[in-house]
Amino acid sequence: MIENATSKLTTWLSRHSIDILRVSLGLVFVAFGTLKFFPGVSPAEALSVATLEKLSLGMLSGYAAQLVIAGMEVFIGLTLVTGRLLKTGLVVMTGALAGFFAPYALFFTDLFPGAPTLEAQYIFKDIVLAAAAMVIGARALGARLVPARERRTERVHAAA
Repeated sequence: MIENATSKLTTWLSRHSIDILRVSLGLVFVAFGTLKFFPGVSPAEALSVATLEKLSLGMLSGYAAQLVIAGMEVFIGLTLVTGRLLKTGLVVMTGALAGFFAPYALFFTDLFPGAPTLEAQYIFKDIVLAAAAMVIGARALGARLVPARERRTERVHAAA
């Protein structure tokens, strides 16, 4: 009975877990991106704007930079939630993730004056977002999650 339940759970997880991860990650991007549309609401506003100012060599600054970041994050989130334009969203997310980690190089001493600041800790969670994006990207490019018993069956059929 336990083996049957475990088998059913494994099958269900292999079919649905990456889609659940995709939608969950999308909701996170929509939520954090939406905050950035409103000045003074996002806890990462000053750091994200300062980062985009540096990365754009000053071409984008202030509220314009904040709007670009907000729009990009909401776009990424909507592609993840809906599954539409997913590959485009993942490409945009790749650039965004590079921007998320850029403050470590650009503002290291500000983020780590001794112990990590709250902003440094805020950025650190992006490691999980990047890892989730890699799993979703692998699926979007054709990889699939297969339960171990199916892999064994596939190998037996391939060898025959």
